[in-house]
Amino acid sequence: MNNLYNFFLWIFCISLIINILGCSSASNTIRYGNPNQESDKSNDAVRFSSTKNQNVDTAFNYNATSISDTDDTPINEKGIDISVVMKKLSSNNNTEKLNAAQNTLRDKMLMEIIKYLDTPYKYGGHTSNGIDCSAFTQRIYQKVFSITLLRSAHEQFTEGTDVDEVDDLKFGDLVFFNTRRGIKPGHVGIYIGNHFFAHASTSNGVIVSSIDDEYYSKRFMGGRRIENILGTNK
Repeated sequence: MNNLYNFFLWIFCISLIINILGCSSASNTIRYGNPNQESDKSNDAVRFSSTKNQNVDTAFNYNATSISDTDDTPINEKGIDISVVMKKLSSNNNTEKLNAAQNTLRDKMLMEIIKYLDTPYKYGGHTSNGIDCSAFTQRIYQKVFSITLLRSAHEQFTEGTDVDEVDDLKFGDLVFFNTRRGIKPGHVGIYIGNHFFAHASTSNGVIVSSIDDEYYSKRFMGGRRIENILGTNK
């Protein structure tokens, strides 16, 4: 009887040891994961999709640590009050004269920009909860002109035709600035007239600024004009 009892006790102990070793192995797999899987996940993180025809509302994945945005725009910059901008754009001293259809289109663009004013900056963001500079220009173009721009400032700098001088800019032109080391251009906005442009500032969110501001005038790289957004008169 004792021998039978010892036999079953021995079987039980062996089974218990096997179970403990098995659970320990499984726990390590769950806790630490497969190194290859972790590597694959990190490789999947990208800032943006460069597909030209993608929908603006598509979610963009991004690696927030891949590029520093800290020097995009001045930290202490204050946006220009939109009421001041509107007054100057509608005044008789406005340097850019538009026909009725173009005025209507610019008003539509300004109304869309106003919706985004004070939206916080978010690297890789593309919604009213947070947006970056190139996503902002992309969304405005999609909403107002039904044109889908490429995703990054660098890519958008390849679209349309060159506008080298500030005085040659027209409303709706993309404006670019050299604000980062090693990445040119580092920042993009939309020209709205009278040397004003709207953009998503890294420090202040969506604001209106002046190209005549010392920071921007020194870093202005030029503009790009996307054809046909204002018809043949542009």
